[in-house]
Amino acid sequence: DDSKANPFPSLPDPLVLDNGVKVTTPEMWWKLRRPEIVEDFDREIYGRMPLNTPSVTWEVTGVLRTNEYGVPVITKTLVGRVDNSMDPQITVNIDLTLTTPVDAKTPVPVMMQLAFKLPPALMARFRRMYPDHSTPWQKLVLAKGWGYAVLIPTSVQADYGSGLTAGIIGLCNRGRPRRLDDWGALRAWAWGASRALDYFQTDPAVDAKRVGIEGHSRYGKAALVAMACDPRFAIAYISSSGEGGAKLLRRDFGEVVENLAAPGEYHWMAGNFLKYAGPMNAGDLPVDAHELIALCAPRPVFISGGATRGDGWTDAKGMFMAAAAAGPVYTLLGKRDLGTTNFPPIGAGLMSGDLAFRQHTEGHTDGPNWPYFLDFAQKYFATSAAN
Repeated sequence: DDSKANPFPSLPDPLVLDNGVKVTTPEMWWKLRRPEIVEDFDREIYGRMPLNTPSVTWEVTGVLRTNEYGVPVITKTLVGRVDNSMDPQITVNIDLTLTTPVDAKTPVPVMMQLAFKLPPALMARFRRMYPDHSTPWQKLVLAKGWGYAVLIPTSVQADYGSGLTAGIIGLCNRGRPRRLDDWGALRAWAWGASRALDYFQTDPAVDAKRVGIEGHSRYGKAALVAMACDPRFAIAYISSSGEGGAKLLRRDFGEVVENLAAPGEYHWMAGNFLKYAGPMNAGDLPVDAHELIALCAPRPVFISGGATRGDGWTDAKGMFMAAAAAGPVYTLLGKRDLGTTNFPPIGAGLMSGDLAFRQHTEGHTDGPNWPYFLDFAQKYFATSAAN
């Protein structure tokens, strides 16, 4: 019942300092307000990344020349070997692939997806539950003359609570349990995405200033965190990210704070976050999703959701509301917001600004909005397919 979905309608103002002073200039945003918001997210929501994380050495383990969708390409299989000298019993190897057009005459933009790697039986079940008849996103990317990459976040950090003493989090803690403000899996996955971007900066086939990041569902959450935390990402496609991603945490619709704090999801978040599921509540949160989106400013962000049939859990309206509430930060920085605070009909995309939103007619899938996102990205990554 959407009429009951906003028990805490007052959101923290991204343009008011903690001392109550209004932010009126870009300089105040960058020097004063943005650091306050980052600190709140680090301490209370996603956790703090260690000041000194281990180095990553990238190794190309395979090179394949082939033809994909009529385009000659070269695909590199890479492993990012994380220095584990601080605890040799914990090994972290980051799984990444990079595909670029063979005939490109200059470095190309790359779209990187944070992807699931499920056993075949589970993947088949997922596809039956959420059928996607869209054109493969890789074909659409290659048609623009761009490249694409696929990162497996679970190679950085496991997607379950007992894995917190392993992976990059466990390695940095030398196998010990987390402190209350230590990072959770979402921040760790975002760290892994940044390490992939480190590699792209060394690959002559990639235009590292035009790398986009995309994720769906839980990886939509991680992609938004990565975009907010690493200014080197040029653009983001955030698909069906829900609570902990682009959806307002204060919304009581679909996935809620109590779900994030439950056994299946708590490892995504900082330990400090759990108290907002009780005795405190979502209204006590110092920040909300609109401020996470605002941390991406002034870079372009495309927020996507499916129809309520199969995707009601992610709360498309809550994601739209967060994007709209981030708008004042974009306008302060000389960019364009969504252009409206009225929730649009399904299929009516808002893509004229630097913040974009579209709810497609399908369920829990990112496929139907890939063409719209790539058209949105074209404005920023203008490059012909004949590169």
